Order: sequence, then C-alpha cells, then structure tokens
Amino acid sequence: MIRWGLCCQFLDAPIKFRTATHRYVSGLDAAARRDYLAAIARDNADALARAVERCHEIGVGAFRINSQILPLATHPVSGYALGDLDDGEAGALEAAFAAVRPLAHARGVRLSLHPDQFVVLNSEREAVRDASRQELEFQCWVAEVVGADTVTLHVGGAAGGKPAALERLARAVDQLSPRARARLALENDDRLFTPEDLLPFCARTELAMVYDAHHHRCNPDALSVEDATLRAATTWAGRDATLAPTAREPYFHVSSPRDGWDARNPRPHADYIDPADLPPLWRDLALTVDVEAKAKERAVLDIKGRVEQGAVR
Repeated sequence: MIRWGLCCQFLDAPIKFRTATHRYVSGLDAAARRDYLAAIARDNADALARAVERCHEIGVGAFRINSQILPLATHPVSGYALGDLDDGEAGALEAAFAAVRPLAHARGVRLSLHPDQFVVLNSEREAVRDASRQELEFQCWVAEVVGADTVTLHVGGAAGGKPAALERLARAVDQLSPRARARLALENDDRLFTPEDLLPFCARTELAMVYDAHHHRCNPDALSVEDATLRAATTWAGRDATLAPTAREPYFHVSSPRDGWDARNPRPHADYIDPADLPPLWRDLALTVDVEAKAKERAVLDIKGRVEQGAVR
C-alpha cells in the first residue's frame, strides 16, 4: 500500500536539473542573463517531465522536486519572475511547467517540494522571516503550477524555548497566503522538534505533519514510532482534496544511519534502507514514503522490492 518516493535526482537515468550561481549570473549583461536563466528554466521543465515519466516507468509513485528548480528566482539581486524570461510567446515557460501537472496525474506520480534549511519562518530576525516567507510563497506557487500538493518545512530554531519558537511560527503561518497554507506540512527534525512537540501545534493550526522515523529515532520523545505514525497520519484528513487526488494521503520519510545506530552521530543517511528501519505498521497503511538515501532510485527500488516480495518482517 506504500507509494514510494524518490528525492530530487537519479543515479541511473540521464535526467539532470541545471543550477545557477549569483556569482556567474551577476557578471552577465541583462540580455545574456535573461537568455541564460530562460534556458535553465526550459531545461528544468523538460527534466521534470522526464522525471515523472521515468518514475512511472520504474514503479516509483512520488518525486520530490529540487527546491532550486528555478534557481535564483528569489535572490535579492539576481531574482526574477518566470514571465520575465519569456522570449516571444508570453507565458511559454510557465506553460512548460504547467504541462507537468496533467502528466503527473495521468502517470500517478505524486509531487512535493522541501525548502532548504535557510527557510526559517520562526526566526527572531524580521529580515529572515520576511525572506523565508517570500521563498516559501514562491515554492508554493511552483507547487501550484506543477500540481504538487505538499511543501514540507522544518519548524526552524528554538531560540527562547520551544513554546516561544512555536508561537513565532504560528504568527508566521497566519501571514501565509491560502495557496501556501493549503500545501504546507511540518516535519519533525533530528535535533529540536519532536513529533510530541509538533502534533498539538499541527492540530491547532490545521497543518499536516510529515513524520520522519529516522529523525524521531535520533531525537526521541515519549511517543513510540507506532503512536507517532498513527497520530501524524490523522493530521492529513482535513487537507484540501482539490489540490490533488493524493492531498490527504499521509507523507512520511524513511532513512537509515550511514554508520549504524551505535555510531556517535547516526544522522547522516546511508546509501540504502535497512529493512529493520521501516516501521512494520507502515506496510498496512496507505502512505507516501520518501526514501532519503544516497543511492537514490536504486535504494527506492531495493526497499520497494523487499516489501513487495515479503522479505521485510
């Protein structure tokens, strides 16, 4: 019953997403800069469509889109609106990304995004909060265009204590657009905020919680993996079903420690998933599970095959 998800890139398929740096772009004149960024946008829209097709071909049911699929778009100096890059037909680049939405629906591939760690909605610094909200709003716009129903975010820092940090987050969430509120989901992290911290907050703010079992094992609380699983799953029931057919399907993450659970630091991800790290209860639920592993689609297909063959106990 698990819909298995791949994160951002492939090892074996010749599908690559282009990036850009402000250092390089800032050295170009206006016309060259537009042409360069427009070419990246076109190539990345094509790569995303091919990623959806490839996921469908190999039996992977979800794909996490790299948060830099439109690099530098929100940069304070090199930033741009997608429409500014159109050359000729207005709206052509947005249409290229929008074509992914019906394709993903037809192929049964769920899409999501996961903003980088610099997006900290609950920062004590107003400038950081404003920049984080701008970045999140942009990624939720991308999500709307391509048909992604979930944009996953960590809570952020815990300055002043967790209650104060969560109150800052609540105020920031209140300032989000309906587009962003509808897609936002919060994930427990491996250092600060546990499922026990987030579940009451998600209930209060009507946000879904992405349960990361690896993070929970690194940063435990009083909840068992089974309790956290079931309680997190309930937070998805009230989501806007018009976003996508999968919008109410719980989204979870699984990974294994690179150096084993007895290592001094079990946080880094391994190449593959140790079957013992997949919670048994998950196999009985309708879930989307992103496989966070260095071996990318090889790791997804490995754990998927083990579960389907009954090799995971």
